[in-house]
Amino acid sequence: MIYAGIDAGSRTVKAVLLEAPSLRVLAGDCVDQGVGQGDLADRLLEGLLAQAGLTRADLAGTIATGYARSQVRCDTTITEISCHAAGVHHLLSETRTVIDIGGQDSKVIRLDAGGRVRDFAMNDRCAAGTGRFLELVAQRVEAELAELGQLAARSHKPSAISSMCAVFAETEIIGLLAGGASRQDIVSGVQSAIAARISALAGEVDSPVVFTGGVARIAGMASALERALHKPVTVAPDPLMTGALGAAILASRRRA
Repeated sequence: MIYAGIDAGSRTVKAVLLEAPSLRVLAGDCVDQGVGQGDLADRLLEGLLAQAGLTRADLAGTIATGYARSQVRCDTTITEISCHAAGVHHLLSETRTVIDIGGQDSKVIRLDAGGRVRDFAMNDRCAAGTGRFLELVAQRVEAELAELGQLAARSHKPSAISSMCAVFAETEIIGLLAGGASRQDIVSGVQSAIAARISALAGEVDSPVVFTGGVARIAGMASALERALHKPVTVAPDPLMTGALGAAILASRRRA
Protein backbone atom coordinates (compact mmCIF):
# COMPACT_ATOMS: atom_id res chain seq x y z
CA MET A 1 0.00 0.00 0.00
CA ILE A 2 1.13 3.56 -0.72
CA TYR A 3 1.08 6.43 1.78
CA ALA A 4 1.96 10.10 1.53
CA GLY A 5 3.39 12.50 4.08
CA ILE A 6 3.38 16.27 3.49
CA ASP A 7 5.30 18.75 5.62
CA ALA A 8 4.06 22.27 4.83
CA GLY A 9 6.72 24.28 6.63
CA SER A 10 7.13 28.03 6.85
CA ARG A 11 9.89 28.10 4.19
CA THR A 12 9.38 24.94 2.10
CA VAL A 13 6.77 22.28 1.38
CA LYS A 14 8.07 18.71 1.47
CA ALA A 15 6.36 15.47 0.42
CA VAL A 16 7.26 11.79 0.59
CA LEU A 17 5.64 8.71 -0.94
CA LEU A 18 6.10 5.54 1.10
CA GLU A 19 5.39 1.91 0.35
CA ALA A 20 4.19 -0.22 3.27
CA PRO A 21 4.85 -2.51 5.00
CA SER A 22 8.44 -2.27 3.71
CA LEU A 23 8.56 1.50 4.47
CA ARG A 24 10.51 2.00 1.27
CA VAL A 25 10.54 5.59 0.05
CA LEU A 26 9.26 5.72 -3.54
CA ALA A 27 9.76 9.45 -4.10
CA GLY A 28 10.31 12.67 -2.23
CA ASP A 29 10.87 16.32 -3.07
CA CYS A 30 10.37 19.88 -1.83
CA VAL A 31 9.37 23.28 -3.21
CA ASP A 32 9.64 26.79 -1.79
CA GLN A 33 6.68 27.93 0.25
CA GLY A 34 4.50 30.71 -1.14
CA VAL A 35 0.95 31.95 -1.58
CA GLY A 36 -1.62 29.15 -1.75
CA GLN A 37 0.14 26.53 0.35
CA GLY A 38 -2.55 23.96 -0.31
CA ASP A 39 -2.15 24.29 -4.08
CA LEU A 40 1.64 24.07 -3.78
CA ALA A 41 1.31 20.87 -1.76
CA ASP A 42 -1.17 19.44 -4.27
CA ARG A 43 1.11 20.11 -7.23
CA LEU A 44 4.13 18.68 -5.42
CA LEU A 45 2.26 15.50 -4.51
CA GLU A 46 0.82 15.11 -8.00
CA GLY A 47 4.33 15.39 -9.44
CA LEU A 48 5.67 12.71 -7.10
CA LEU A 49 2.76 10.40 -7.92
CA ALA A 50 3.37 10.86 -11.66
CA GLN A 51 7.07 10.18 -11.12
CA ALA A 52 6.20 6.90 -9.41
CA GLY A 53 3.58 5.98 -12.03
CA LEU A 54 0.73 6.41 -9.54
CA THR A 55 -2.40 8.53 -9.03
CA ARG A 56 -4.21 9.79 -5.94
CA ALA A 57 -6.49 6.76 -6.19
CA ASP A 58 -3.47 4.62 -5.29
CA LEU A 59 -2.97 6.38 -1.95
CA ALA A 60 -4.16 4.47 1.11
CA GLY A 61 -3.64 7.47 3.37
CA THR A 62 -2.14 10.95 3.55
CA ILE A 63 -1.04 12.92 6.62
CA ALA A 64 0.03 16.56 6.64
CA THR A 65 2.18 18.30 9.21
CA GLY A 66 3.97 21.63 9.54
CA TYR A 67 3.13 25.30 9.84
CA ALA A 68 0.51 25.30 7.05
CA ARG A 69 -0.82 21.75 7.51
CA SER A 70 -4.41 22.95 7.93
CA GLN A 71 -4.37 24.14 4.30
CA VAL A 72 -3.25 20.81 2.82
CA ARG A 73 -5.71 18.34 1.31
CA CYS A 74 -5.16 15.16 3.36
CA ASP A 75 -6.86 12.56 5.54
CA THR A 76 -5.70 14.12 8.80
CA THR A 77 -3.02 16.35 10.31
CA ILE A 78 -0.45 15.59 13.01
CA THR A 79 1.95 17.94 14.81
CA GLU A 80 5.56 18.33 13.70
CA ILE A 81 6.68 16.97 17.07
CA SER A 82 5.26 13.51 16.39
CA CYS A 83 6.25 13.51 12.72
CA HIS A 84 9.89 14.47 13.26
CA ALA A 85 10.12 11.93 16.07
CA ALA A 86 8.78 9.17 13.81
CA GLY A 87 10.98 10.16 10.88
CA VAL A 88 14.22 10.41 12.87
CA HIS A 89 13.53 7.21 14.83
CA HIS A 90 12.96 5.34 11.56
CA LEU A 91 16.30 6.54 10.19
CA LEU A 92 18.33 6.34 13.42
CA SER A 93 16.53 4.10 15.89
CA GLU A 94 18.88 4.72 18.83
CA THR A 95 18.05 8.45 18.91
CA ARG A 96 17.07 9.83 22.31
CA THR A 97 17.07 13.57 21.55
CA VAL A 98 15.91 15.27 18.35
CA ILE A 99 16.86 18.90 17.72
CA ASP A 100 14.75 20.34 14.92
CA ILE A 101 15.53 23.86 13.72
CA GLY A 102 13.28 25.06 10.93
CA GLY A 103 12.48 28.35 9.29
CA GLN A 104 10.18 29.68 11.99
CA ASP A 105 10.74 27.68 15.19
CA SER A 106 13.08 25.31 16.97
CA LYS A 107 12.25 22.20 18.97
CA VAL A 108 13.99 19.78 21.31
CA ILE A 109 12.20 16.41 21.39
CA ARG A 110 13.05 13.64 23.85
CA LEU A 111 12.31 10.06 22.79
CA ASP A 112 12.03 6.80 24.70
CA ALA A 113 13.61 3.54 23.53
CA GLY A 114 10.64 2.83 21.27
CA GLY A 115 10.81 6.19 19.53
CA ARG A 116 7.78 7.63 21.34
CA VAL A 117 7.83 11.26 22.44
CA ARG A 118 8.57 11.58 26.16
CA ASP A 119 8.47 15.37 26.23
CA PHE A 120 9.54 18.38 24.20
CA ALA A 121 10.44 22.06 24.41
CA MET A 122 9.69 24.53 21.65
CA ASN A 123 10.63 28.08 20.75
CA ASP A 124 8.02 29.60 18.46
CA ARG A 125 7.82 33.15 19.80
CA CYS A 126 11.01 34.67 18.42
CA ALA A 127 12.95 34.30 15.17
CA ALA A 128 16.28 34.08 17.02
CA GLY A 129 17.53 30.51 16.86
CA THR A 130 15.69 29.72 13.61
CA GLY A 131 16.36 29.61 9.91
CA ARG A 132 14.70 33.01 9.47
CA PHE A 133 17.32 34.59 11.70
CA LEU A 134 20.10 33.02 9.61
CA GLU A 135 18.45 34.44 6.48
CA LEU A 136 18.56 37.92 8.04
CA VAL A 137 22.21 37.40 8.95
CA ALA A 138 23.04 36.30 5.40
CA GLN A 139 21.43 39.48 4.06
CA ARG A 140 23.38 41.66 6.49
CA VAL A 141 26.76 40.10 5.61
CA GLU A 142 25.87 40.00 1.91
CA ALA A 143 26.22 36.23 1.54
CA GLU A 144 24.09 33.36 0.35
CA LEU A 145 22.56 31.19 3.07
CA ALA A 146 24.60 28.22 1.86
CA GLU A 147 27.82 30.24 2.26
CA LEU A 148 27.42 30.86 5.99
CA GLY A 149 29.14 27.64 7.00
CA GLN A 150 32.16 28.42 4.83
CA LEU A 151 32.41 31.90 6.34
CA ALA A 152 32.16 30.59 9.91
CA ALA A 153 34.89 28.03 9.23
CA ARG A 154 37.32 30.87 8.43
CA SER A 155 36.67 32.73 11.68
CA HIS A 156 39.59 33.40 14.04
CA LYS A 157 37.71 35.26 16.78
CA PRO A 158 33.93 34.71 16.80
CA SER A 159 31.99 37.86 17.63
CA ALA A 160 29.96 37.88 20.83
CA ILE A 161 26.24 38.14 20.04
CA SER A 162 24.62 38.86 23.39
CA SER A 163 21.01 39.59 22.44
CA MET A 164 18.49 36.76 22.53
CA CYS A 165 16.00 38.72 20.39
CA ALA A 166 16.27 38.59 16.59
CA VAL A 167 15.52 42.30 16.19
CA PHE A 168 18.10 43.41 18.74
CA ALA A 169 20.61 40.84 17.51
CA GLU A 170 20.30 42.23 13.99
CA THR A 171 21.01 45.71 15.38
CA GLU A 172 24.00 44.26 17.21
CA ILE A 173 25.30 42.75 13.96
CA ILE A 174 24.95 46.12 12.19
CA GLY A 175 27.04 47.66 14.95
CA LEU A 176 29.69 44.94 14.67
CA LEU A 177 29.97 45.49 10.92
CA ALA A 178 30.28 49.23 11.45
CA GLY A 179 33.00 48.58 13.99
CA GLY A 180 35.05 46.57 11.53
CA ALA A 181 34.25 43.00 12.60
CA SER A 182 34.75 40.50 9.81
CA ARG A 183 31.87 38.65 8.19
CA GLN A 184 33.52 35.38 9.22
CA ASP A 185 33.64 36.28 12.90
CA ILE A 186 30.08 37.59 12.89
CA VAL A 187 28.65 34.44 11.29
CA SER A 188 30.62 32.20 13.64
CA GLY A 189 29.33 34.25 16.58
CA VAL A 190 25.77 33.94 15.33
CA GLN A 191 26.06 30.15 15.02
CA SER A 192 27.40 29.96 18.56
CA ALA A 193 24.58 32.20 19.82
CA ILE A 194 21.92 30.03 18.15
CA ALA A 195 23.50 26.89 19.63
CA ALA A 196 23.57 28.49 23.08
CA ARG A 197 19.88 29.36 22.75
CA ILE A 198 19.04 25.76 21.82
CA SER A 199 21.14 24.49 24.73
CA ALA A 200 19.22 26.72 27.13
CA LEU A 201 15.94 25.49 25.67
CA ALA A 202 17.02 21.85 25.91
CA GLY A 203 18.64 21.73 29.34
CA GLU A 204 20.24 18.33 29.93
CA VAL A 205 19.91 16.05 26.90
CA ASP A 206 20.36 12.32 26.42
CA SER A 207 22.53 10.84 23.67
CA PRO A 208 22.39 10.02 20.84
CA VAL A 209 21.42 13.52 19.71
CA VAL A 210 20.20 13.95 16.12
CA PHE A 211 19.92 17.31 14.36
CA THR A 212 17.20 17.76 11.75
CA GLY A 213 15.34 20.52 9.91
CA GLY A 214 16.53 22.91 7.22
CA VAL A 215 19.13 24.59 9.44
CA ALA A 216 20.87 21.22 9.89
CA ARG A 217 22.02 21.55 6.27
CA ILE A 218 24.08 24.66 7.07
CA ALA A 219 27.71 23.73 7.63
CA GLY A 220 29.03 24.54 11.07
CA MET A 221 25.70 24.43 12.92
CA ALA A 222 26.10 20.82 14.10
CA SER A 223 29.58 21.60 15.43
CA ALA A 224 28.26 24.69 17.21
CA LEU A 225 25.57 22.55 18.85
CA GLU A 226 28.15 19.99 19.93
CA ARG A 227 30.15 22.69 21.68
CA ALA A 228 27.06 24.12 23.38
CA LEU A 229 25.59 20.77 24.45
CA HIS A 230 28.92 19.05 25.20
CA LYS A 231 27.53 16.03 23.34
CA PRO A 232 28.12 14.50 19.90
CA VAL A 233 25.48 15.61 17.40
CA THR A 234 24.58 13.62 14.28
CA VAL A 235 22.89 15.30 11.33
CA ALA A 236 19.92 13.24 10.14
CA PRO A 237 20.11 11.84 6.60
CA ASP A 238 18.35 14.39 4.35
CA PRO A 239 17.30 16.50 7.38
CA LEU A 240 14.87 18.66 5.42
CA MET A 241 12.64 15.64 4.73
CA THR A 242 12.30 13.95 8.13
CA GLY A 243 8.96 15.58 8.97
CA ALA A 244 7.37 14.47 5.69
CA LEU A 245 8.88 11.00 6.10
CA GLY A 246 7.49 10.75 9.62
CA ALA A 247 4.06 11.88 8.43
CA ALA A 248 4.03 9.12 5.79
CA ILE A 249 5.13 6.54 8.38
CA LEU A 250 2.36 7.62 10.76
CA ALA A 251 -0.14 7.43 7.89
CA SER A 252 0.87 3.81 7.33
CA ARG A 253 0.43 3.02 11.03
CA ARG A 254 -3.10 4.40 11.05
CA ARG A 255 -4.11 1.79 8.48
CA ALA A 256 -2.07 -1.09 9.94
